[in-house]
Amino acid sequence: MKKCILFILVLRAFICTSTAQNTLGTPTIKNYTHNEYNGGSEIWDIKQGKNGLLYLANEEGLLSFDGSYWKTYPLPNRSAIKSVAIDSAGRIYVGGQDEVGYFFPNQAGILKYHSLKQLLPQKARQFADIWDIVIHHDEVFFRTIECIFELKNNVMRTFDAPGGWMMLHRAGGRLFAHDQELGLVEFKDTRWQACIEQPTANIRVTGITEFNRDSLLVTTRKHGLFFLTGTKLYKAPTAIDAALRTDLVNLCEKISNNRYAIGTAAKGLFIIDNKGNLIEQFSNKQGLQNNNIHSLLLDSDHNLWIGLENGLDFVNYNTSVKHIYPNRENEVKSNAVSIFNNKLYIGTSNGLYVASVNPQQKDISMVTGAFAEVENTRGQVMSLTQIGGHLLAGHQDGVLQVNNNVAKAITPGPGAWMLKAFPASPDIVAGTYTGFQLLKYNNANFSFEGKIDGIYESLGNLALDNSNQIWATHPYRGIFKVQLSANKKKVSAFTRYSEKNGLPSALNNHVYFIKGRIIAATEKGVYEYDANKDTFGKSPFYKPIFADARVEYLTEDDKGNVWFISNQRVGVIDFSKKPAGKPYTVIYFPELAGQTVKGAEYIYPHDQKNIFIGSNNGVFHLNYRQYVSSENKLNVLLTSVKAIAEKDSVIFGGYFVKGNQITSAQSAEQMVSLSNQWSSFHFEYTSTLYAQKSNVEFTYKLIGFDQEWSKWSVKTEKDYTNLPYGTYTFSVRARNNLGAASAPVNYAFIVEPAWYQTIWAYIAYFAIFACMVYIGIKYQQKRFELQRQKHEEEQKRLSYLHSLELDRNDKEIMALKNDKLEAELNYKNKELATLTMQMVDRGKLMLNIKDELMVLIKKLNIPDASYQFRSVFKLLSDTEKNEGDWDNFALYFDQVHNNFLSTMKAKFPGLSSTDLKLCAYLRLNLSSKEIAQLLNISLKGVEISRYRVRKKLQLSTETNLYDFLIEVTK
Repeated sequence: MKKCILFILVLRAFICTSTAQNTLGTPTIKNYTHNEYNGGSEIWDIKQGKNGLLYLANEEGLLSFDGSYWKTYPLPNRSAIKSVAIDSAGRIYVGGQDEVGYFFPNQAGILKYHSLKQLLPQKARQFADIWDIVIHHDEVFFRTIECIFELKNNVMRTFDAPGGWMMLHRAGGRLFAHDQELGLVEFKDTRWQACIEQPTANIRVTGITEFNRDSLLVTTRKHGLFFLTGTKLYKAPTAIDAALRTDLVNLCEKISNNRYAIGTAAKGLFIIDNKGNLIEQFSNKQGLQNNNIHSLLLDSDHNLWIGLENGLDFVNYNTSVKHIYPNRENEVKSNAVSIFNNKLYIGTSNGLYVASVNPQQKDISMVTGAFAEVENTRGQVMSLTQIGGHLLAGHQDGVLQVNNNVAKAITPGPGAWMLKAFPASPDIVAGTYTGFQLLKYNNANFSFEGKIDGIYESLGNLALDNSNQIWATHPYRGIFKVQLSANKKKVSAFTRYSEKNGLPSALNNHVYFIKGRIIAATEKGVYEYDANKDTFGKSPFYKPIFADARVEYLTEDDKGNVWFISNQRVGVIDFSKKPAGKPYTVIYFPELAGQTVKGAEYIYPHDQKNIFIGSNNGVFHLNYRQYVSSENKLNVLLTSVKAIAEKDSVIFGGYFVKGNQITSAQSAEQMVSLSNQWSSFHFEYTSTLYAQKSNVEFTYKLIGFDQEWSKWSVKTEKDYTNLPYGTYTFSVRARNNLGAASAPVNYAFIVEPAWYQTIWAYIAYFAIFACMVYIGIKYQQKRFELQRQKHEEEQKRLSYLHSLELDRNDKEIMALKNDKLEAELNYKNKELATLTMQMVDRGKLMLNIKDELMVLIKKLNIPDASYQFRSVFKLLSDTEKNEGDWDNFALYFDQVHNNFLSTMKAKFPGLSSTDLKLCAYLRLNLSSKEIAQLLNISLKGVEISRYRVRKKLQLSTETNLYDFLIEVTK
């Protein structure tokens, strides 16, 4: 009874559905064509593994996608794959015509196919496509049209279809199938059993999913949606019934607590809630490549992957950034937004559009509704401003006042750019094409007070400072500071600021009053007005944020955060997030990069959940609170490692395996050791945050080669070339634009040394080196010995030369002495010769005198002459016998003739003085006559003396006395 009441209430809720409308915000849709994934056009099934990788069934085989790289794994017989399933161990089950099995990584982490066909009975090994694969408890079921295969404990059973199996699905912990004859059946007690009371053979069931505790939601091919409650089917009326009646339903999936996705063959994907209301529709109009939905996956980040008849589409469903199109039929630029009186107004290049919003729905992009054009607003809407509880629009035709869906003009023109209300005053200034206009607000009415005289410029950007001075900009002439008269109807003074007043140039400046300061966004960063100097200078606060980058727009939200557009990049300076050492955090939104209207950039920060950014087609909606609190776990995957030589070789296919289980880290068994010819490597890595692909950056480090981590970059591959041998670990991390970083993923490998770099080679090198050292030592020792010997020989030679030199010197000295002695000897010889000659001459003279006296005595015949001349003869005899002459002679003679006389006297003491004189005269080789004169004897006496001396000397007659005298005294 309770179930019936519950069903009636649900049915009544379905009947009371509202008009079908989409949510205002449309998530981003990314299209992947068959050219991108390099496969067949149709995507039949999609599953996601625990590692975040996607696996797709395709005509070319199994496709895998990691967010950056596509890979294709064909079946052995190259047949098409129509379904995929992944079990808890990571086995990827697939099937094709006449082939069934699973992919699982080998020891190198490369997916390899393992056939299960041999487990089938022989008669069941020929079959057509496998359309569904379902894992139910510890069993795997494969559906073909003719048969269902059950794999359990490595045993395959078959279940033939009476009429043809058309569906196989698991929902609510139960396994269902649909047969054309049996209708909807459930697998119980190892067999298929009917599960509903009424026949359903004529209703082809295409999908079953959970609805609530007691009911399942059932989709049929042509009959719409049903509830399965207990054993009964009940029709489930929805807001899309009319569309389903003219289309075919392919599938259904529960995508959240109260959201259900219905895939059709011609109208795309419908999202309904648990009351049957249409939340949104995705089709060609919203950006799908094709309206024929083959498969659907809600991924781990709650985003949608849609397999189509022609391509694959990614719907960033769980996103905080959505697109709002005020006019889906016409692409219009939008740069003015305002939320006023529970209505969302968007000003575009061709009119103002409005949509009602539910104040209970805090995220306006999730509001279901449609836009309508505000009357009398055709043309360019420049701005929207709320003043005094009213909404005013700056329009190309002037200032308009907007009331609900109608606008009326309150100025005659020309076009108005922007409006600013003076504080505590009814006066309003409008910047127009030709200067300023004055408006007044009084009693809920606005009146036009005319043009403000004194300036004629197109001033599109206005700001009011604390002294009620108007600051305005001209795109080509700089910034104007304007002082109005007391009644504000005339410009009393104005100053124009350009490069002469501190600005980088007069072009493309925008002026704002933020945090009590007048600041200018310029082409070279943000400048700040210095009232004391009456000039602009680089803002010290904004300088570290923007430096010299171009800044196009600045605005402040109600929390004091500053939103900006710089170089077409949208960001915020968030003062509520204060990292260590900084009073703010700067966050950029890569999803919005390049999406703003160039030259008319605009941000409307309504609140933290509703930030609007103008674009070339509608506006972007940012739920900032959701964005910064996103809990999507940031991960990084190393998807491929290739060793590069003459031919590339994949050494790691992206899966860490230990035993028969896929793990999150490399095991010791997976560490490869490569020969030195593989010295170059290519690494591919990615993150499976598919929705945040533009937000993710990577840093890497090859431990063992790199000293530091690389700079953060969006690159998803890295090459290393000519690595020396060693052990390396490639480590990679990822981070998003909010600063969150993933844990690193590491892959270690070894580059082996060449044969000449091995330990044995080094041992051989050491042995050779030791031998060389030994030989060297021996050689050095030998060389040293030779050197020593050579040195000794040299020393001997030098000593010899020295001795020779000494001898030569001695000889020279001796020669000098000899020369001296010879000179002395010659002198003495001369003296001796002279003395001898004198003695000889004197002897001759004395003899002659004596002979003459004797002759004279005889002639004179002097008696007793002998007596008379005896004194004379005595005197002559005494003169001849003068011993003084002999002494001098003996002295000189011994000096000249080596002590001849002393030697003779010593050797022959028997010699008399007369004998010695005779020997001396003989030594001088004097003749007998000369000797006779010297000895004053006759020649006969000389001969007798010679005889006597020979006898004393005991000389034989054969011995020459002269020679003897020479020899005996040498």
